[in-house]
Amino acid sequence: MNARSQGMDFEKYNPVSTLVVPEHPVKKSKFPFIDVHNHQYGMGNANLNGLLKDMDALNMKVMVNLSGGNGEGLKKMTDNIKANAPKRFIVFANISFNGIGEQGWTEKAVEMLVNDVKNGANGLKVFKNLGLSVKDNAGKRVAIDDPRLDAIWAKCGELKIPVLIHAADPKPFWDPEDGNNERWLELKTHPGRKRGDNNPAPWQQIIDEEHRMFKKHPRTTFINAHFGWYANDLAHLSKLMEQMPNMYVEFGAVIAELGRQPKMARQFFEKYQDRILFGKDSWQPEEYATYFRVLETADEYFPYHKKYHAFWRMYGMNLPDDILKKIYYKNALKIIPRIDKSLFE
Repeated sequence: MNARSQGMDFEKYNPVSTLVVPEHPVKKSKFPFIDVHNHQYGMGNANLNGLLKDMDALNMKVMVNLSGGNGEGLKKMTDNIKANAPKRFIVFANISFNGIGEQGWTEKAVEMLVNDVKNGANGLKVFKNLGLSVKDNAGKRVAIDDPRLDAIWAKCGELKIPVLIHAADPKPFWDPEDGNNERWLELKTHPGRKRGDNNPAPWQQIIDEEHRMFKKHPRTTFINAHFGWYANDLAHLSKLMEQMPNMYVEFGAVIAELGRQPKMARQFFEKYQDRILFGKDSWQPEEYATYFRVLETADEYFPYHKKYHAFWRMYGMNLPDDILKKIYYKNALKIIPRIDKSLFE
C-alpha cells in the first residue's frame, strides 16, 4: 500500500525541502563559550575526561552544572572538579523545600546555602517544582514569592551569587490540546506535560509570582531560564527587562523560537546584549549546532533538531562578533563568580 492509501499522520510527514540556498552548518562555536544551563547529575563520582572531550569539540570552555544538590553530595562534586578539572566546571546549589513551614526551616535553608557556597557552589538553581509541586507542611502549594523564601533570595544577593530559576513551563501546556495549540505534537507525544487551567494554578499566576519575587529583591541577580517563556513575545519580554534590571535571560530549549523570527530576535539581542546568556539545558552535544547556526550565520530555512518542539524551520540572526562574545562568555563572567577569565583571553 502506498502512503496515500494508508493515510499519513503529522508525525510521519517529513518532506525533504527542495529549497536551494547557501548553507553554513556550524559544529563549533566561533568564540569560546560558557553554557550556563546544563545538568550533570553523577559528577561526584564521574570520570570527567569524556565530558571534557565533548566540550572541547564544541569550544565550550566552562559548563555550569545546575544540578549540584546540596550538603555532602555537592561537596563531593566540587571536590571531584577541583581534583580533575578545576577550571572547566561551575556548580550551582539547589534548595530542598521539604518541610517548608516547619519552625526554623528558613534559617536552616539559608545556613545550608551558605555552607554550600563555602564548599564551592557559585550560584543557586531553582527548579520548576517551586510554583508547581512544592507544598508546605500544611499541604498548601508554595508560591514562588512566598515570604518564607525571602531570606534565601536576599542571602544570594549578599553572597553575590546569581539565582537561575525555571518557573512553570510553556503556556500552551495550559491551553486546550486541540488543532489550535502550537505545542500539540509535543503534548501528544509527551502527555504528562499537559496541564489544566488550575493545575496547580493558572500559568500567568505562576509567572507573576516569579516577577514579584524579582522586584522584591532588586539587589539579587536573577537569570530567568528559557527566556522566561516569552521568547515567542519579545516585545513583552522587552518590557519586563525594563521593569526588572536585575533580571538576565538565557535561551536554553527556546532557540527554536528565536530562529523563526531572526529580525525581531536580532533587535532584541542588540538592545539587551549585556543581559543575555548562552544556555542549552539537556546535554546532547550534537544539538548545539542548531544554537551556533542561529546565532552566528545568516542561513535560511534550516531544520531544528526536535520536530515535536518545532515543526517550523530556522533562520540565522547573523550576530556581530562583539555581541557574540558577550552572549558566549562575557555576560556570564560578569555575574557568575570564580570563573577563570584566562580561558577567554
